[in-house]
Amino acid sequence: MTVEAHKETLEFKAEVSQVLDLVIRSLYSNKEIFLRELVSNASDAAEKLRFEALSDDGLYEGDSELRIRVTVDRDAGTLTVSDNGIGLSRQEVMETIGSIASSGTRRFLENLSGDQAKDSKLIGQFGVGFYSAFIVADKVTLVSRRAGLAADHGARWESDGRGSYSLETVEKADRGTSVTLHLKEDEKEFLDSWRLRSIIGKFSDHVSIPVEMAKEAYGEEAEEKKDAPPEFEQVNRGTALWMRNKSEISEEEYHDFYKHVSHDFEVPLAYAHNRVEGTNEYTTLLYVPKKAPWDLWDRDQKHGVKLYVRRVFIMDEADKLMPHYLRFVKGIVDSDDLPLNVSREILQHNRKIDTIRQANTKRILGLLETMAKDDAEKYGGFWDEFGKVLKEGPAEDFANKERLAGLMRFSTTHSEGTEQRESLDGYLERMKEGQDKIYYITADSPAAARHSPHLEVFRKKGVEVLLLSDRVDEWLVSHLTEYKGKSLQSVAKGDLDLGDLADKDEQEAKEKAAAEHGSLIEHLKKSLGERVEEVRPSTRLVDSPACLVVGETDMSANLARVLKAVGQDAPATKPTLEVNLDHPLVKRLEAETDDSRFEDLSLVLFDQAQLAEGGQLDDPAAFVGRLNKLMLNMMMAGG
Repeated sequence: MTVEAHKETLEFKAEVSQVLDLVIRSLYSNKEIFLRELVSNASDAAEKLRFEALSDDGLYEGDSELRIRVTVDRDAGTLTVSDNGIGLSRQEVMETIGSIASSGTRRFLENLSGDQAKDSKLIGQFGVGFYSAFIVADKVTLVSRRAGLAADHGARWESDGRGSYSLETVEKADRGTSVTLHLKEDEKEFLDSWRLRSIIGKFSDHVSIPVEMAKEAYGEEAEEKKDAPPEFEQVNRGTALWMRNKSEISEEEYHDFYKHVSHDFEVPLAYAHNRVEGTNEYTTLLYVPKKAPWDLWDRDQKHGVKLYVRRVFIMDEADKLMPHYLRFVKGIVDSDDLPLNVSREILQHNRKIDTIRQANTKRILGLLETMAKDDAEKYGGFWDEFGKVLKEGPAEDFANKERLAGLMRFSTTHSEGTEQRESLDGYLERMKEGQDKIYYITADSPAAARHSPHLEVFRKKGVEVLLLSDRVDEWLVSHLTEYKGKSLQSVAKGDLDLGDLADKDEQEAKEKAAAEHGSLIEHLKKSLGERVEEVRPSTRLVDSPACLVVGETDMSANLARVLKAVGQDAPATKPTLEVNLDHPLVKRLEAETDDSRFEDLSLVLFDQAQLAEGGQLDDPAAFVGRLNKLMLNMMMAGG
């Protein structure tokens, strides 16, 4: 079969065309970023070859000097970035270049807000850096051959970025990839050697693979060498940034390296650079991003820092180097002690990796503690982006449970609005004299939590309550049961125990009322039947007529709703109905002599209690029917 017979023209998927259009429009104001992305991709390809060649030296094909070259053809108006890295097979070109990570494309587009400035920041996170070439080029040609394949297994990909691309099999003598940009007429500034050197120095100086450009010659020297093959020289520093002394590295260099490893367009929120020596020697450079990546909650997406061994790149997303609740952390770990052929399986059972993981965790938690102490506003921004992830920590990391709890921020009845800014330490400082518990309530929305009838007695006594409305909060409180010796107590579970905060006179009055109104309690229990475990007078309520309470060890109503929402069965739990004997509606109910109307009123009271805490009624139509009947009777009686 001839090479020409392998050629085909393929259409981009609709979502891919949308991403391409977004890349070209949104990044135009920062168009020089394309060169950083292409050099970064070339660097990754070279490092992957170096790793694979550890077990198959033949992949070098007699050329082990890895390099990246940037060349221009002023007459043709083209700029080419080439490397002699691992290269791509035809199938890999189709999967990685032709589809733009199609498995995540739709989810990516769902994250777009329509705000061009905000959306542009998602692009790097999505991993479409290659397509930034279309900002300055009206056509892009990629030619690649994977190391180890024969010369006639090269692949040529070409597109104008407008909806389709061609793909054909070609001859390619050397391994690696070359990307040629056919520059737009108004982008010929990128044919200027000094302009390109400036961009490489700005964005890619830290890339450990040499980036080469042709030496510039002038005057007589240029005339003498015009027919000679070009001489190349390295234009980047080419040393691993993390191996340099911290005192020699500027903040701008740290920021540029972050953008290189994360493909983010924003500067990081914070970073930590450390060298550990002793029985386990390694270097870490870890970053906390400013914004959460679009795929932070994608369970199929791998997260983690890059792993190097003695400056040799080993793997992306080495998730064993960082706990899952810190999956947003970017950066590198470079070990002097691990074997060069380390695999994910070896990482999973390596004691040195456990030591590095523990140290990385403490380093990031320390970084966050310093931020929380020194810059509350900055930490508040971090919490808005990553707080829900950090709340996974106590379940995963028992050893650091207390430190994690200290880093958490909550909305409480002490503050207005829905922002989560109150710490548990602040809560402890504001605790009432005699208070020995940290009180909380879980609900499916901030409004439902703040307006829950369960809070009424706490408001009356001025006792602060944590308002928990994130889905992960139920998971959190099931593992974070105390903080600094104070137990966490749900205000919607079990008998309310206010300890020394309870008013003895009020308690005696309630007990007396319960005894006096025993017949009402019995009548309500009979009317509600299997819907409730029991009915009892409430010590929680002040303004509302009734509320629902589950047992101390039972699943909360909110957690049951969360599980149902994600398609999981929740164990059946019958709640207890607590009634406010001082409320006019309850007094009216007690005076009711018509059994049918008493049952209707009882059911309305029960359904209202369900709705008040964000629940859904099993039979909304029946509730509306009973309510309409009662309203009609009232109107007739009034008439």
